[in-house]
Amino acid sequence: MPAISELFVYPIKSCGGIALRRALLLDTGLAYDRHWMVTDPAGEMITQRTHPRLALVQPAFDGDALVLNAPGMPELRTPLEGEASAQTPKMAATVWRDTVDAIDTGAATAAWFSEFLGMPAKLARFAPDARRACNRKWTGELDASTRFADGYPLLVIGQASLDDLNARLVAKGAPAIPMDRFRPNLVVSGIDAFEEDYIEHLDADGDTPVRLRLVKLCTRCPVPTIDQRTGAPDPAWPHEPTDTLQTYRANPNFDGALTFGNNAIVVRGAGSFLEVGQALEAEIGFGD
Repeated sequence: MPAISELFVYPIKSCGGIALRRALLLDTGLAYDRHWMVTDPAGEMITQRTHPRLALVQPAFDGDALVLNAPGMPELRTPLEGEASAQTPKMAATVWRDTVDAIDTGAATAAWFSEFLGMPAKLARFAPDARRACNRKWTGELDASTRFADGYPLLVIGQASLDDLNARLVAKGAPAIPMDRFRPNLVVSGIDAFEEDYIEHLDADGDTPVRLRLVKLCTRCPVPTIDQRTGAPDPAWPHEPTDTLQTYRANPNFDGALTFGNNAIVVRGAGSFLEVGQALEAEIGFGD
């Protein structure tokens, strides 16, 4: 039977993730997932696509603070939330084509990220009253929103899909890779390899039943080639897993882009918790 085998949040877009046993589900995804984003001085996003060292920034939750550690840097603490007022420093933050209101987390965080990246940078926090809509081409009649994720509240990947990829990598002499290369929120066990491509809904029972709709296959950029523990590709296999995925995951429906995982939106159940080990019911749909 399908079940949640792992849960992850990535508090800062493109920085390290946190494995959780239990996570609060919001309309915008898991609580504090991509709640912050590193930007340049103009508010444009900075990600691992251009600055893979961001993988080395490891966040942790400590009470009402987000604690950041990175090699060669002092520990940094920033509030999970801040009191909004007329004096709160605001900024415009741009993620892909969307520009949204954000909170400038201040000079200390800006100096920390600027030193670590070797370039001017600042840390934006998604504003409490901001809203970033998902693409209605994929969500259909549902009005979904997200924060600083690439486009959708949740990314779902089946464990069997990674197992299938790793078998192919090992067969060619390359090392197996961990799930963190693909930065999912929900890892699902008990389904076949790439069955998530065809799942229309995932349902979880509880005090408040949860329904997730899987709406768009995740097209992959070069980030999966970056070892999240070193912040760089494997020197011996710098183009993996992209080269292997190219042999069987190029999707003609996305102009030949590689797909791995499926993006999901929250249909119902916001305010409830998801837990590792929680049983799921998968509804298969074969659309276009």
